Amino acid sequence: MSNEQKITTDIKVPNKDLETLKIHFPHCFDKDGNFQLEKFKNNLTEKKINFSTESYGLDWLGKSYARLLASDPATTLLKADETHNSKPENVNSENLLIKGDNLEVLKHLANAYYEQVKMIYIDPPYNTGSDGFVYEDDRKFTVKELQNLIGIDAEKAKRILDFTKQKSNSHSAWLTFMYPRLYIAKQLLKDDGVIFVSIDDNEVAQLKMLMDEIYGEENFVIQFTREAIKGGSQSKFVRETHDFILVYAKKINDLEFVGFEKEELELNLTDANGKYAKGRELNKWGAGSRREDSPGMWFPIKGPEGEDVYPLRNDGSEGRWRLGKAKMKKLVDDGDIIFEKRDNGTYIAYEKLRGNKSKYTQFISILKDKYINAKGTEELKNLFKQERAIFDFSKPSILIKDLLILSDIQDGDIVLDYFAGSGTTGDAVMQLNAEDLGSRKYILVQIPEPIDPKKNKLAFDFVKTELKAEPTIFEITKERLKRAANKIREENIDVPAKSEKIKCAGIDGDHCPACKGEHTIRTEQKEAIDLDLIDLGFKIFETTPIWEDYNFEAEQFDSSQTLFDAGKLIEDDCISP
Repeated sequence: MSNEQKITTDIKVPNKDLETLKIHFPHCFDKDGNFQLEKFKNNLTEKKINFSTESYGLDWLGKSYARLLASDPATTLLKADETHNSKPENVNSENLLIKGDNLEVLKHLANAYYEQVKMIYIDPPYNTGSDGFVYEDDRKFTVKELQNLIGIDAEKAKRILDFTKQKSNSHSAWLTFMYPRLYIAKQLLKDDGVIFVSIDDNEVAQLKMLMDEIYGEENFVIQFTREAIKGGSQSKFVRETHDFILVYAKKINDLEFVGFEKEELELNLTDANGKYAKGRELNKWGAGSRREDSPGMWFPIKGPEGEDVYPLRNDGSEGRWRLGKAKMKKLVDDGDIIFEKRDNGTYIAYEKLRGNKSKYTQFISILKDKYINAKGTEELKNLFKQERAIFDFSKPSILIKDLLILSDIQDGDIVLDYFAGSGTTGDAVMQLNAEDLGSRKYILVQIPEPIDPKKNKLAFDFVKTELKAEPTIFEITKERLKRAANKIREENIDVPAKSEKIKCAGIDGDHCPACKGEHTIRTEQKEAIDLDLIDLGFKIFETTPIWEDYNFEAEQFDSSQTLFDAGKLIEDDCISP
């Protein structure tokens, strides 16, 4: 192998929109690669298109700088933790924990995992004023450099640079921090992917407008209200007990939620393919149900006699389907649509629910009781064997598990959390895999933020004394994942793979429901879990700076590879996706 240095130093987020323009309108770019808007307008065949300069949107000091950060090349490499990764439980793992600034990490992931992530959950800083959020940026631009890069005047460039250096926690600072991280995350999502963002009152209004801009207002799914605490925190006027989870699809017409399990739905109908239940209407009703609201959802499907059936509304006007062409075609091909004829001869279509689908119903927009922070606190206390939680405001794993179920995360799907905190998302993925022997994968990102001994002495002492590591939140994340995996092993290692005699627990006048009203000794089948089928390990990578005289032997990086294949690519512990 040659000793020649071969490092990719221009790691950038793919820009599909720009590439599309270059493919279809190459003549609208000048020799320096600048897009010429006037030339583009003049080349359009439809001359009646109105290019309005007025629009509704969100603007703030630093927005142009935030856009620069989203497209600016990464300034790091990713280095493998060979000692950790070579351990037996980790060597073949397809889970990842990455240590570093999540903006840098996202730029690496945007190449290796472009449009491969099914679900993102993040719990970013709420910017409450007391949560420690301040905007920090180690990029060093001069006023003139920033002027040239983003096309602003000197006065605005100076104001932006001033606030990036003064550790601000203003709305502008928070939006500048969030914009590039949400923008790049969108590039990672599959077309049927979804992102969940936890937030509270301090920034929910700004976040909603920011998400509308990046993901598109039409891709908004729901704003969950979650009961966070019982009783409420101190307030001058109203005791606040809640926060929110904003949900956006990558492409709303490709998104499919399945919901909670519901045992009482009976498969009371039968056809040639077996038992089924009548499900929801496939014709869209209410707001957004007209053809013009979503033209791509107006198309024919084959009816019961081979005729074309269109989504017509009750008044006979043109409507739209709930599902896209591919999903509707599959339902037709599988015989999973009920066609009911109206008096006017048109059809309403319903989905047939079979098997597991029959057990699901929809979430409601208010999440209560089992989702409160106290459940997450109790989990951490038990997991770390401490009298109080080692990490503040951790979400309960049941919240993430139910969001995984809601999003229909299946074998092979990738779940990303780039504000990993205590590692709840990774814990939830492993728990769900243990329940159904699934092979879902997680990618967690956590910056090695120092633990302040004045604010959390318990965590500081635990990491320093028991873990013998530098007291950072990353070490808490890492330890949580290891302990969560061990808990799953311990809970399942002695489960017998045989029938077990269970004595009725009922007493006179209080019969055991499982005994159907009679005191009996019944047999229950308990199956052992093959722990070898569950990925309970994880690989660790961390960002490391690129410096000018950096010298090592490395094979040329193939950007089509993922970090799960990184072991095949690393010669000297460093890779550059």
